[in-house]
Amino acid sequence: MFNLKGKVAIVTGGNGGIGLGIARGLSSVGGDIVLAARNPAKTAEAASGIRSDYGVRALELEVDVRKQDQVESMVRKTLDSFSRVDVLVNNAGINIRKMPQDLSPAEYDEILDTNLRGAFLCAKAVYPTMKAAGGGKIINIGSMTSLFGGAKLMAYGASKGGIVSMTRALASAWAADNIQVNAILPGWIDTDLTRRGRVEIQGLNEQVLARTPMGRWGRPEDLQGTAIYLSTAASDFVTGVALPVDGGYSANI
Repeated sequence: MFNLKGKVAIVTGGNGGIGLGIARGLSSVGGDIVLAARNPAKTAEAASGIRSDYGVRALELEVDVRKQDQVESMVRKTLDSFSRVDVLVNNAGINIRKMPQDLSPAEYDEILDTNLRGAFLCAKAVYPTMKAAGGGKIINIGSMTSLFGGAKLMAYGASKGGIVSMTRALASAWAADNIQVNAILPGWIDTDLTRRGRVEIQGLNEQVLARTPMGRWGRPEDLQGTAIYLSTAASDFVTGVALPVDGGYSANI
């Protein structure tokens, strides 16, 4: 049930952090991987590591998920190389940490366009081939800010709250096509993005450790088991779920 041999997964933002952790997890159970990201050198290095460590095929593509033509090209190139798309992981995302009054409309648009509109464009692009194949899996990466607010996280939180709503809508819309759409809500994971956050937000490290019952920051590999479950036959009757993977952070008052 937890096997992706012969399957193909696209992971956006898959060349580092949570995205790479998930891509490596899917590779570990036999999935061929498409890493779609904006930094070609970093993506090539990540793909090389996956091929070497897991013996699967890995395709690296330079993609800006804000651009519809690039997203559609991503799907065409995946089909040209592998003839199928079984899993999409919408992970690409950015953040700009500012108080709401200091955030420019252009910065707001950049965050929403990348995190939310980009996920929509990617889901829309894979839908025809998944439907034609008789089904598929879409995993949208949300955040603790899908559930909670943050003074310097207004636009980011709006995008990640939207991810949960979009997940439920797509799950409802595409259930008849046997496409399961779910979200993972990572807790505070130790990545380049959150390391910058610990510099920019005074006391963040202490706050996270104090509220997380497991007493540590998460690691990208902590997302692997959940991603494998939501990508495989094990979750065939699970759709529209937003699952926290947070060491108990969201359960702790």
